[in-house]
Amino acid sequence: MRCPVVLLVGGLAVSLALAGCRRAQASIPGADPDRGRQSIEAMGCGACHQISGIRGADGKIGPPLTGIANRAVVGGVLPNTPENMMAWIEDAPSLAPRTTMPNLGVTPQAARDIVAYLYTLK
Repeated sequence: MRCPVVLLVGGLAVSLALAGCRRAQASIPGADPDRGRQSIEAMGCGACHQISGIRGADGKIGPPLTGIANRAVVGGVLPNTPENMMAWIEDAPSLAPRTTMPNLGVTPQAARDIVAYLYTLK
């Protein structure tokens, strides 16, 4: 009986990996990764996160964001989709009240741009 379980778990792992690859390559309509990078710098996200390509982004409070497009979940609570990542960036406490991620008043467009940038990180 272990073989079907191993195949099921292995198949699930491959599916998640492929989904992550698709996310990393997906473009987000109406988003500008360069504006996203600028927003990340202006809002000081690097005070809490390590973020590739962002000067001084070496924070240790939140997780490093390199490779975030290939992770299965956002904030430990949501499936990793562009829409969920945007919602998390706009107002994480409304989605997970015990999170340490603050509501920074990020606009929907800025969140879209930030996600576009984050999804470029390998």
